[in-house]
Amino acid sequence: MTNGIRPRIAILHYAAPPTIGGVESTIAAHARLFADHGYAVKIIAGRGKQFDVRVPIRILPTVDSRHSFVTAVDQKLTEGAVTSDLGVLTATIGHLLTSTLADVDVCIAHNVLTLHKNLALTAALKEIADARRVKLIAWCHDFAWDDPVYARDLHAGMPWDLLRHKWDGVKYVVVSEARRKELAELLSIREMEISVAPPGLDVAEFLGVTPTTARWMRELGLLDAAPLLLLPARVTRRKNIELAIEISAALRECGLAPKLVVTGPLGPHDPANVAYFEELRVLRHTRNIENAVIFLQEHGDVDNATRRDLYLLADALLFPSEREGFGIPILEAGLVRLPIFCADLPPFRESAREHARYFAPDEPPAQIAAQIADVLTRDARYQLKQRVLREYVWEDIFTERIEPLVSEMETGCPDSS
Repeated sequence: MTNGIRPRIAILHYAAPPTIGGVESTIAAHARLFADHGYAVKIIAGRGKQFDVRVPIRILPTVDSRHSFVTAVDQKLTEGAVTSDLGVLTATIGHLLTSTLADVDVCIAHNVLTLHKNLALTAALKEIADARRVKLIAWCHDFAWDDPVYARDLHAGMPWDLLRHKWDGVKYVVVSEARRKELAELLSIREMEISVAPPGLDVAEFLGVTPTTARWMRELGLLDAAPLLLLPARVTRRKNIELAIEISAALRECGLAPKLVVTGPLGPHDPANVAYFEELRVLRHTRNIENAVIFLQEHGDVDNATRRDLYLLADALLFPSEREGFGIPILEAGLVRLPIFCADLPPFRESAREHARYFAPDEPPAQIAAQIADVLTRDARYQLKQRVLREYVWEDIFTERIEPLVSEMETGCPDSS
């Protein structure tokens, strides 16, 4: 940003949502993220519809790879014939694109510089880039010259060479380290000249969680937990919640960052539960883990849909009850393939059998914590989930990788990250 003023952004591609595709979903995520962070952003595409009231879309039909004129020109190009129609189409697109980019500071073009789906668009954009009418970021997902499927479509010389030569003044971005190596070889440039910004996930959107769950994810930092332990029970003494708190404290002493979520309200039939809850709050404070032990009754009601969400978000079920007649959470955890750590009670053995990890209700918390840490350390699913949350959440990708690219284009200081 220059002088605190955010640059105006355009995102360019052949098609936009609701067209289904990896590039289109990335475009939608980028647009929403820019809007979330206060940028003026619009989409320029040959096909699509507005999907966010904050993000206008400008449809230029000849930008579409499937436009009849485009396909006719590209058919000739596939045969190796450069006809006058290419020049006409390039000029037409160039005129429309120049007008549409007049109020834009930075244009992010997806695949246009490395894929041959509309070479007239590529040629028109090259003229605009050479004239420095807009600062250009080339977001490169696929490379025509490296794909054997397209070998017969490409020929030496122009306009095909536009896809394998570096454009001056353009920042190249790829979606993976593997792609960076490939593009550097294709363009004959150093890998450090190309930035990497992978696609990501919006966890709440992907899991389809309730608004309540989404709010708690943000406010309570549920995605920061490693691990996130779920204790779906009312606050009553036989649930042995104090042991779960001590286990959480022991996990923190092991160097982990646990959060324990207790879902239920106070048990309704015993007035002594009020005193018990106060004991738990005092223990939480004494063990200095107030931000790691969450009683959801302090934050609102948990309906069935939100309870299901918590099972999907959790890394393990922790169920340390001293007495139970059955234990429905064991079944629920099994249904969502959640690792189970529970007290060694006959009803739990009856339902979970050998598929849970058991501990004695009087077992030292540090010993139980060590068992949990050991199991999760060896659990590939848990380890991959933690990596996804560390490296592939859209919000973090935006602030750490995408926004700095835009700032770099504004300041003119190249970044080799």
